[in-house]
Amino acid sequence: MHLDIITPDQRVFGGEAVSVTFPGLDGSFEVLDNHAPLIGALRAGPIVVRQAGGVPTTFRVDGGVVEVLNNNVVVLAEALLA
Repeated sequence: MHLDIITPDQRVFGGEAVSVTFPGLDGSFEVLDNHAPLIGALRAGPIVVRQAGGVPTTFRVDGGVVEVLNNNVVVLAEALLA
């Protein structure tokens, strides 16, 4: 699936992912390839991106929204946290 993580200032990540774990308002959830359509709100916390054959990459965000549709995942994050 293709993943884009975007803040108001920059495109933080753009590429292929095997799975992505998000900090949802009601708890963490994971999106895999061919996931059902979804729009969800995010709280502050880590987004963990797993790419094929690679080490997981973590981005800490300060809330936002995620949309999953047709193997495209778009995250509109309020800001990146250090």
